[in-house]
Amino acid sequence: MENPIEFVQWLRSVAPYIHAFRGKTFVVAFPGELVMAGALPLLAQDLSLLHALGIKVVIVHGSRPQVEEQLGLRNLKARYHNGLRITDAPAMECVKEAAGELRLDIEAAFSQGLPNTPMAHAAIRIISGNFVTARPIGVIDGVDLEFTGVARKIAYETIHPILSAGGLVLLSPLGFSPTGEAFNLTMEDVAVAAATALRADKLIFITETPLMSDVEGRDVRELTAAQANTLLNASVLPPDSAFYLQHCVKASRSGVPRCHIVPFEMDGSALLEIFTHDGVGTMVSTENLETLREATIEDVGGILKLIEPLEADGTLVKRGRELIEREIDYFSVIEHDGVIFGCAALYPFPAEKMAEMACLTVNPEVQSQGDGERILKHMENRARAAGFNKLFVLTTRTAHWFIKRGFVPATVDDLPKDRQHMYNWQRKSLVLIKQL
Repeated sequence: MENPIEFVQWLRSVAPYIHAFRGKTFVVAFPGELVMAGALPLLAQDLSLLHALGIKVVIVHGSRPQVEEQLGLRNLKARYHNGLRITDAPAMECVKEAAGELRLDIEAAFSQGLPNTPMAHAAIRIISGNFVTARPIGVIDGVDLEFTGVARKIAYETIHPILSAGGLVLLSPLGFSPTGEAFNLTMEDVAVAAATALRADKLIFITETPLMSDVEGRDVRELTAAQANTLLNASVLPPDSAFYLQHCVKASRSGVPRCHIVPFEMDGSALLEIFTHDGVGTMVSTENLETLREATIEDVGGILKLIEPLEADGTLVKRGRELIEREIDYFSVIEHDGVIFGCAALYPFPAEKMAEMACLTVNPEVQSQGDGERILKHMENRARAAGFNKLFVLTTRTAHWFIKRGFVPATVDDLPKDRQHMYNWQRKSLVLIKQL
């Protein structure tokens, strides 16, 4: 290993996600194009890693290119209406053939166990069955879609025990009616139905589409369901991307907290999306994931982890757990998906109508993204709401950052009397004050 320290730091950085996701249920869906591109073995390794970390995984596969291939072998022509395949009896045989082959390929991928590979000692059992009840779509605009259907019910009462026993569940884009008929479904429809019925914590589409862009060409990383709907109405997305996003909105409105659209072109994209702050795809959530709020006692551990490296190098004055617990009401935190990435404290000096902002910290991984400035504005608003007209900071290394944001140099004599008595002359911190 070239850099053991970097590895240890990386492992520590993903630990909060590992703790948060243990025991959660993820529905992971991918199109037939991923298999055609030869990416199935690597995806199986990544999903096996999720399984090893205690995450319950349900897999949904697509089969569009494989069905096209089967139709071609039989000299049959594909027929569509409004983007949906018209599945007549011969086409249905092709759908069954494609789904059967893919199921075997996926089961084989999860049976890997060669030494010195990520699948060594995995021993994963992947289980499929008649878990999807479906109904026919019927006639649309005078066109009978025949054996093309939609998911009606997912056998969650059967799937949950399988997941709890350590198995993976595989769902094909096929559903069955109570009368014994089989129907051709879309992978996206099955995935949304499964995520909704299982009350999954995440629905992840690993897609052939690139990262989405908005009207101005900027990368789209995070959206609420309402924002996603606005983007869809703007009609700037390619049809395939829009189709995935529509299903994310549907899942989100059905109660799935997080839906992701991740391009499979990048190796390990699913892991990068799940275990890094910004991810590599687009996430749709039921609400804004990032919150800036006043701290509670449950945040003490997150604050300590954030400030300890800066205390160690002398940037911040050392604070013990007991002190932070006593002063937690003074703190505010910025939180993203349950992980604290920034904090600051506001200490009042009512007699002089002044307040001190201290311990302003942002995780180095997300610096330069504006979080520090957002925390500053939040603390300024807290100070104003409390009736203070001046905000001051003491700093040894970040004076220029504060000066650029309206603070002016001052002296120790300009501090409140009580704060003057507590000034540490050994640190010789610079005093900066801002009029609110």
